[in-house]
Amino acid sequence: MKLDDATIETKLLHFPDWDYFDNAIHAEFEFDNFKDCFSAMSRIAFECEAQGHHPDWSNIYNVLKITLSTHDEAGVTIKDFKLAEAIEAIVEVED
Repeated sequence: MKLDDATIETKLLHFPDWDYFDNAIHAEFEFDNFKDCFSAMSRIAFECEAQGHHPDWSNIYNVLKITLSTHDEAGVTIKDFKLAEAIEAIVEVED
């Protein structure tokens, strides 16, 4: 079920790296180098498969940009926050 704006903004208080705009939550992560960035992307990919939920993302050298929304619901759902939480845990390990 699509979350309303107020609920999304409240949940984002626990996700300081993420912003809400264009009906999705977005984050940008910078790593020391391409290898570390790609390593995190690989680990995130396995988590995405496990959750059956996939981001729109892009990578340029050591920067990873991620956008999460639930296409079937045309907006942000609890699935997006669950994946964001897993992504945060993966990225923290890389630091």
